[in-house]
Amino acid sequence: MIEIVLGWPPSDLSPNARLHWAKLARAKKHYRQTCNSVAKEQLKKYKTDKIPERLVLEMTFIPPDRRNYDRDNLVARMKSGIDGLADALKINDKRFNTVISTMDTDMLGGFVR
Repeated sequence: MIEIVLGWPPSDLSPNARLHWAKLARAKKHYRQTCNSVAKEQLKKYKTDKIPERLVLEMTFIPPDRRNYDRDNLVARMKSGIDGLADALKINDKRFNTVISTMDTDMLGGFVR
């Protein structure tokens, strides 16, 4: 199992956000690049040369505050982050066969594990 900790996805990436397409594109690009560089740094301690063909991606959301978050919306906000992780692993993101998302409300911190 490989565990990577990524930053909390920005609210600009929410499907409910109504942004100009250029601002949205910048937000997606920035979050993807950030997640890519963070994942590359954290992957150094793992052997990533033999990655299985089909992968299970499990995301645990640790919110920054006690507000209620819609988990489906959070998964959608993570799309650029998942792309950045796939870039760091040098794989196509379609290899993530299953995506599981959970919310850990016992902790605060604003990150995704």
